[in-house]
Amino acid sequence: MHSPLLVRLPTQEEVDSFWADGVVCLRGALDPDAVLAMAPAVERLLQESVGETMHDMSALGAGLAAAGGTVLTGGVAGKGRFVSGTDHWRVDADCRAFALDPGLGALAATLLRSQQVYLWEDSILVKEPDTVEQTAWHQDMGYFHARGEQVCTTWIPLDRADAETGAMSFVRGSHRDGALYRPNWFVSQQSMEGTEGLEVPDIPALAAAQRVEVLQYALGPGDLTVHHARTLHAAGGNLSQHQRRRAISIRYCGEDVRYHFRPGAPRKPHHEQVQEDDPLGGPDCPRVWG
Repeated sequence: MHSPLLVRLPTQEEVDSFWADGVVCLRGALDPDAVLAMAPAVERLLQESVGETMHDMSALGAGLAAAGGTVLTGGVAGKGRFVSGTDHWRVDADCRAFALDPGLGALAATLLRSQQVYLWEDSILVKEPDTVEQTAWHQDMGYFHARGEQVCTTWIPLDRADAETGAMSFVRGSHRDGALYRPNWFVSQQSMEGTEGLEVPDIPALAAAQRVEVLQYALGPGDLTVHHARTLHAAGGNLSQHQRRRAISIRYCGEDVRYHFRPGAPRKPHHEQVQEDDPLGGPDCPRVWG
């Protein structure tokens, strides 16, 4: 296996932590230089693809607020911008090579305890300095037209990510009860119309009452977190005045995953060519490992 990214695979203790907590922090698992080599691709997509594969989430928040919605900004205004998007691997050769890297596939396979791993999608998330928009508490599975236990999301920073710049937070063990939560608009706790499932609970209130435990990890290039697709998670705004927060997130599925269509959740173009309970594979969900 040739991988420019992978430094080490997860240990057995880290695999056990992933399944027990719904998230694991893997420090030094990736080559920092290989991660930072993706910076030009991120900049290229920011410059060329906003409105196509990249979306201005700050502008979305402003639109929701103008329509009477509640946007998570901490009650303050900022000059920065939150931009994110998915499926860059379909349009950018560097993103494709990164998402299909066999080292990342082997890492996901180890954590998922799966002989095979498939790419579901990749995502780029950028919070510029002084970006107040928070990422709402949500669960990835509600957005995915898939069912199965072997589904995970990697979160790979290109910059320092901590409490100030908007590191991810996770509700420990929230994947274990099997609950499905309605997808929301990321910058608002408002659920998407026509979706099914539970409303995401008030996690800050539950944490203050010590009814849930929230985990947060300070990360740098070479580190990553991997969380289960049912784990509730969120991120703060980037309150730094100088430090960007760029990250690449890749979602992988194991061999037990099948297509399962969820009302109201956004669909991808290739979903018109697959049926309920079909296995993953082919050019639209390529096999990365196994």
